[in-house]
Amino acid sequence: MSHDRRESGFKRRTRVADARATLLDAVTPNDRRESVPVAAADGRAVAEPIDAPSPVPGYDRAAMDGFAVRASDTFGAGDRSPAVLDAKPAETESIAPGEAARVHTGSAVPEGADAVVMVERVESVGDEVEVFDAVATGENVGEAGEDVAAGQRLYEPGHVLRPSDIGLLRSVGIDEVAVREPADVAVIPTGEELVESDPGPGEVIETNGLTVSRLVERWGGEARYRDVVTDDPDALREAVAADLDADVVVTTGGSSVGERDLIPEVVDGLGEVLVHGVALKPGHPVCLGRAEGTPIVSLPGYPVACIVNAAQFLRPAMKRAGGADADPFPTRRATLGRKVASEPGVRTFARVGLSADGENDASDESADTDGLPTATPTRASGSGILSSVALADGWVVVPEPREGLDAGEAVDVELWEVNA
Repeated sequence: MSHDRRESGFKRRTRVADARATLLDAVTPNDRRESVPVAAADGRAVAEPIDAPSPVPGYDRAAMDGFAVRASDTFGAGDRSPAVLDAKPAETESIAPGEAARVHTGSAVPEGADAVVMVERVESVGDEVEVFDAVATGENVGEAGEDVAAGQRLYEPGHVLRPSDIGLLRSVGIDEVAVREPADVAVIPTGEELVESDPGPGEVIETNGLTVSRLVERWGGEARYRDVVTDDPDALREAVAADLDADVVVTTGGSSVGERDLIPEVVDGLGEVLVHGVALKPGHPVCLGRAEGTPIVSLPGYPVACIVNAAQFLRPAMKRAGGADADPFPTRRATLGRKVASEPGVRTFARVGLSADGENDASDESADTDGLPTATPTRASGSGILSSVALADGWVVVPEPREGLDAGEAVDVELWEVNA
């Protein structure tokens, strides 16, 4: 890192979308794969195309309770002149012309039958049934393969399996599936002021590395949570270099331009700095780099800035490394309870709490409930105030062109702290 960077600070900052794209270009999906039981594959990225080996259903099935018939035997049937057919017991495997067999919803239609008459339109009389409705071929019958056809392509590589996908795979007879191994992420907290417990004057308990490692696990990766590394260039270089076999290396702290912010220089010495300084608040001193083909995400030391940048850069990088793309965070529509200020050209993440209708802050007279919950910005907004994000329900994103958001605006609250 050049000396003038420390002197000039961050006069030029990269837009969030451009910084993310640059980082993702440096990420190579891992080629590690494993076969796992379908029941254990939830949240895993598919490693190869999956085709259905068998149809669903595997047989013609009754769509409702009634009697399986040959449609031609019911032609002309009505209330005054029912068709009279010989009754066959339930679970009969086949019927001949002039016969009807009792069936239940989802049960197999006997061979020879091509329609089902609703039970309400049939009356049993001894060994016979009177059918009061004419039915067409295929009526009230679900054909074999109606849900899934044999050989049908179900999923392409990179698809992240959901619980509904797991059920579908089992329904077509698949017991194991090839998936990508989760991204392997090395998490290295840095800072000579960090301690594990009982902080003295000038010391703080290490939380960033712990938080980030848990986010990695929640987002589907596997974290190597390392011990704290002090602000020493050789120690930092050794620590980062030792984990370059990971899919992604992430450091916390030391990413800005002060005398003790050594990480950008270390990354530059091991490989290259791709981006240093992003138009994002809180947390513009993020540093993105690469060494020996491994992407390095260096997060700011302030806890809120660390979390925001982890969501914006680490999450998509580790998802890409695991063979998938990061879906947008789920959102909830709400009414903004107070004005949010923002610097033009900077993407701002405002932490908010959500309250139900009728529970608005009494000072927020301009809040328009209109059936929506109220999103109230946290009063403690500094990037070092961890409680402002830990006690929030999500954040509202102010896009770069805006100079803030007004109270009463309808906004989308990103629910970032989810399993995603």
